[in-house]
Amino acid sequence: MPNWKLINQTLLYDGTFDGLLTIVFDCYTTKTLPQKIASHQTYEPNFLDKPRLIQTDEAKANRIFHGIEKVIGQDALTHSFYCFLCTEANKEITILKYLCDGFEIGPKINQKLTISYVYDVIRMHRKAFGECHRLKGLLRLQEVGPNLFYGSCHPDHAILEPLGHHFMRRLPNQNLMIHDQTHHLCFITNGKTYQIIEDTHLVIPTISKQEKQFQDLWKLFFKTIAIPERKNPRCQMQFMPKKYWQDLIEEP
Repeated sequence: MPNWKLINQTLLYDGTFDGLLTIVFDCYTTKTLPQKIASHQTYEPNFLDKPRLIQTDEAKANRIFHGIEKVIGQDALTHSFYCFLCTEANKEITILKYLCDGFEIGPKINQKLTISYVYDVIRMHRKAFGECHRLKGLLRLQEVGPNLFYGSCHPDHAILEPLGHHFMRRLPNQNLMIHDQTHHLCFITNGKTYQIIEDTHLVIPTISKQEKQFQDLWKLFFKTIAIPERKNPRCQMQFMPKKYWQDLIEEP
């Protein structure tokens, strides 16, 4: 991006992926690169910054979304989305540089790992996607009411939405509550529609009597099949990281 104009501004958005794509649209059409991009919810003002709030525009966001698919490819869209879900700092400006350069280069942008922002997008994508993939197998759902199941998790990254969609597809006839206790959000679905709410007033339900019986049986089964001589904690922690054990029913 040699001919782009650097502007001494901090662009603020609403913290959504559509909001970030709106900024990408504005920056690409004007060929400008801001000093920083931040969510207005977490932004801490200082006298050196010149903040400007960018309102989310769904039409602009959709044009960029479909433009990424058409010009750069589906992989670039996946990389950008999971990078956005990563909780590392400065992810927004990294995604902006990656996408704007991608519109000029095309799908080959993903091969240019010697460029710092391309490498960082791929790296952050792997961190968020990898955690989401692990939790698809590690999340434990517990029956807390008639056809109502609750699952608790403590992810490092904001992967609640793709995690929730996975279980919507796997269990389309069940009512689910997936609680992200790290980011204080809860994914609630009836199998057809969903919403994500803050857990400020969420009362964590207690498990049913039948669920307690099933949990006791599962713990007994888990303990019975274990072979003490073949226990390998290091290998176990590689596939089931210790930081997730607090949400497991069994005791690894």
